[in-house]
Amino acid sequence: MFVRIADSFRTAALTGTALVALTIAGAAHAAEPAAAAADPAADGAVDGSSGLTDIVVTAQKRETNLQTTPISISVVGAEDLANRHVVSLESLGDGSIPSLRIAPMFSRSSALTVGMRGIGTLGDANQPARDQGVGVYIDGVFMGRAQGLGSALYDVERIEVLKGPQGTLFGRNTEGGAISIVTKKPSGEFDGRASVGVGNYGSREASLHLDLPSVANISVKLDGLITTRDGTVDNPLAGQHDFNAYNKKGFHAGVLWQPSTNFNALYSFDISRDESTPYYLQLLTKTTGPLLQMQPDRAKTANIGVPQPWAVGKTHGHLLTLDWNVSPELELKSITSYRQLSQTQNDNGSSNLGVFIPGYSNNTNFSRFSLADTWQKQYSQEVQLIGTMKQVTFVGGAFYYHEKVNDNAWTPYTNKWNADGTSYTILATPTSSIPFPDRASHATTESVGVFGQATWTPEMLSEIVHLTAGGRYTHDKKTGALDEVNGVATPYTLDAAWNRFDPMVNLAVDATQDVHLYGKWSTGYKAGGANSRSLTYRKFNPESVSTFEIGAKTEFFDRHARFNLAAYTSAYKDMQVDFIAPVLNTTRTTLETTNAEGNGRIKGIEADLTVTPVQGLTLTGSYAYTHTHLPPAENPFQNDALTSVYVVYTPTHAASGAIDYELPVADATLRFHLDGNYSSGQYSMASDPTKTDSSFVVNGRVALGGIEMPGTGAKLELSVWARNLFNESYAFVKANGGSSLGYYGIFNDPRTFGLTGTVQF
Repeated sequence: MFVRIADSFRTAALTGTALVALTIAGAAHAAEPAAAAADPAADGAVDGSSGLTDIVVTAQKRETNLQTTPISISVVGAEDLANRHVVSLESLGDGSIPSLRIAPMFSRSSALTVGMRGIGTLGDANQPARDQGVGVYIDGVFMGRAQGLGSALYDVERIEVLKGPQGTLFGRNTEGGAISIVTKKPSGEFDGRASVGVGNYGSREASLHLDLPSVANISVKLDGLITTRDGTVDNPLAGQHDFNAYNKKGFHAGVLWQPSTNFNALYSFDISRDESTPYYLQLLTKTTGPLLQMQPDRAKTANIGVPQPWAVGKTHGHLLTLDWNVSPELELKSITSYRQLSQTQNDNGSSNLGVFIPGYSNNTNFSRFSLADTWQKQYSQEVQLIGTMKQVTFVGGAFYYHEKVNDNAWTPYTNKWNADGTSYTILATPTSSIPFPDRASHATTESVGVFGQATWTPEMLSEIVHLTAGGRYTHDKKTGALDEVNGVATPYTLDAAWNRFDPMVNLAVDATQDVHLYGKWSTGYKAGGANSRSLTYRKFNPESVSTFEIGAKTEFFDRHARFNLAAYTSAYKDMQVDFIAPVLNTTRTTLETTNAEGNGRIKGIEADLTVTPVQGLTLTGSYAYTHTHLPPAENPFQNDALTSVYVVYTPTHAASGAIDYELPVADATLRFHLDGNYSSGQYSMASDPTKTDSSFVVNGRVALGGIEMPGTGAKLELSVWARNLFNESYAFVKANGGSSLGYYGIFNDPRTFGLTGTVQF
């Protein structure tokens, strides 16, 4: 590996002397990433005299100190998002938080697969009546669909990653954990920030964040952004988009009304448009025709040119948050949200595989074009009562969620071979033996939850022991129907309901002022539903997780070092497992979901270290070990024979580390950042024992900030950044296509880099 890194380093040097300076600067990155002193919300923030500063999180529905919050949490602050050039949640898929795994939904970045501690990635959540196992929240609002999660992030203050079941305070579909994205609120003081940037692969980006002064107790904040990049794999068909391209646009407005010191109302509106093209699927080990050549390394140009339009996602949402401090001891909060989403899927990235007609066949149609549309509307309401007394703190509340989703799909061919497979033509219109659509479904979900949690700190034990207990009752109901399959109406419907209680017990001990220990038992579950890709709308039941966790959070060297450690064991019950097969004489596949009998077992260790040995230098590192053992599941395509099941996108070993260094240069500040992220091989298909290769991805950034702009009062920052600096190449999806195809895969992004200028005014 070190020889390969050295060779890649020499290539990386050609991108410019600034990038060379990055590699001289450092070593590796962390799960609690470093941040500049100017960003106290981000982990690792440093004060030159007092060392590491406190990190505020809201994992317990109230603001608490990360170090005294007795659960395993990682925090990514605003500065670290900039250091890594994070565009969307998908950018965190490089392993910056080792126990969090994010990947596109197979080849489509228009929807994301999110897993944590080996949970949340077994099923295809890209369907109306299915859910993910890790909840994603933006400003306290649950994002109900996998579609839309790849949209560009707005002005983010921090991202909290809560590991392990969060069934008590966050509820359904958080059995693996929860991601809480907290955006910056109106401050009531004038502030502005504008950025523009360019990079390779035609990358262009611009953003404007404007915070207006308060007038009549009303503050307004506006955010707008656009980020676009051409594809990383060329499409040979002229006039068509390349593969793995994106064009993201968004606008966000927040209005904060503070008529008194004990009440405020925050209204937010956001709207986005996310255009993308799929990743390119490559034949890794076999050539199947004159033009279908094996491509064992990451391709620069596709074998076959195909029609490839944008997949277009549109979202918009309204949020009203009311916060009333009834008394110094009691706070009442209301979170009301309405969101709407539409997503088209236009995936022609698998033409190389010839899944349904292996290789080529004389004068036949080929290149299966996967088309799908999804429409979703969701409404949610949460009420929280938060109390703080001398020896008891508590939070209680209720939650309501309503969602309607429709989808359809069609898989026509777009290309046609000549007689001997040496050339092809593009069909005038996509062609299929089944009229549009070949599949359509709809589903409605209603969920009601009541929750409560209290912490008792007995004075008799010197207030160093904290006993927390809580629980959540949830009632879920889903109705729906498979409207069409293979172009024919069906009688298959869904009408099911489930009741669930998720308890939690936590015992924490403040061994010293800087050493905090805890032990926790918690549970979570993912709702049941029906598989709309099944020919019979096959139903499945909920799955659940029960986790025991112990941890230690420590600080030492006069708060210049922080070390947090957690170990856990989880019982994974009634796992929802997908099995896939082609439908004979059609261009489509079918998917069946079963609940595996018996308990799976997932065990792991997570460690995070932050050290500030000297002023201006911050070293961070983090590691996750995950061991999984799942029971076999009945495969309906093999007469219910028991088939081995593998946890997807979950490496046994994952690590991340970074070095951040800043120093004054005249009246400005020069900052260096370099992070490295390692992952051992992992499974990418639940029923395929093929593992991907290990990977080591390095990102870097150099920034010169605080440059005075004479006569304006504004300050300028210039930065150069690189993702995948050493141009590491690995297939994050790798599968066995059988004797006709051999192995195929999807590769990670090549090295990308760019220049960004930011004006703070």
